[in-house]
Amino acid sequence: MQGLHLTADLHGCRCAPRWLLDADALGQACLDAVRAAGLQAVGRLFHAFPATRHGPGGVTATVLLAESHLCLHTWPERQAVTLDVYVCNFGGDHSARAHALMDALLALFDPAGVQRHALRRGEPAPPGDGGHGGPALPDEPVPA
Repeated sequence: MQGLHLTADLHGCRCAPRWLLDADALGQACLDAVRAAGLQAVGRLFHAFPATRHGPGGVTATVLLAESHLCLHTWPERQAVTLDVYVCNFGGDHSARAHALMDALLALFDPAGVQRHALRRGEPAPPGDGGHGGPALPDEPVPA
């Protein structure tokens, strides 16, 4: 159950518009990045949303991994993307692969600004706390 959950909020993405608008192209780029990072895709869903009065529709791309998941959402009208990479470390530490996947996607979107966070998930509760967990730990800073 222990794992690493990486998130990133991207602003001012300078990528080609298709990466924010084209579900098929973005989905293939996600699958390629998953493979290049050494992770294993076991399922996928890529969905394009229709345009609204606010602008063109964005894309949600989800790749189920044997190790857990990748999910991202685009907001083309804002040149923004949210990224979510989670890997379980059961049977091996996949943290370096999670970071490699996140870095590949950051390079694809070429954001002007990034807010990144890392959260260690499923750490065992310290002895004597009755299984309620201790105080929340701050997010692990990750350089942009």
